[in-house]
Amino acid sequence: MNVLVVGANGQIGKHLVSSIQNSDKLKAKAMIRKEEQASYFKELGAETAVVDLEGSIDAIAKAAEGMDAVVFTAGSGPHTGKDKTMMIDLDGAVKTIKAAEQAGVKRFVMVSSFDTSREAILEAPESFSPYVAAKHYADEWLKASDLDYTIVQPGMLTNEEGTGQVQAQVEVDRGEVPRQDVADVITACLEDDSTIGKQFQLVGGSTSIREAVQSL
Repeated sequence: MNVLVVGANGQIGKHLVSSIQNSDKLKAKAMIRKEEQASYFKELGAETAVVDLEGSIDAIAKAAEGMDAVVFTAGSGPHTGKDKTMMIDLDGAVKTIKAAEQAGVKRFVMVSSFDTSREAILEAPESFSPYVAAKHYADEWLKASDLDYTIVQPGMLTNEEGTGQVQAQVEVDRGEVPRQDVADVITACLEDDSTIGKQFQLVGGSTSIREAVQSL
């Protein structure tokens, strides 16, 4: 399965490309914004495509041609304003969904936020509510599409080394999860069609990633 990783140069994205390249069933294509970012992925044996997520749907669709799946793991980051949140986390996500449809790619995995409910938007701190709102509507757009989607909602992300042990259910208590484990969960989802149509929260736990994904 050939997988286009959108936002590959991000922290989860880098882990994900590495995780995919270590899979016997998957091969990654890293969608990056700048050519100088390509060397990291080429060393992993991954193909690259230089595309600005704020550009056209056609450009993203071209990168997705020949792919079997798309993973959206791009994010505007915690230090940008509402404008970038809107352009990356909402518009960028919706354009990627449309690009997948245009390129004939059915499988789509979205890296979302832990809680993207309407209540979460209202309860979030003022500085964080635009991000939650953007993720909410991106998730809703994906669920309304004809794509074979999986929506992963990780808890507080850390840079700790992955443990390979998680808790993954529709609803779990808030907690932390290493980015490496998030990446490995995404890889496991891509390898398991039973995760199609599933949306789940993800934190550190005591269940192996493979078992946690199979029990969704």
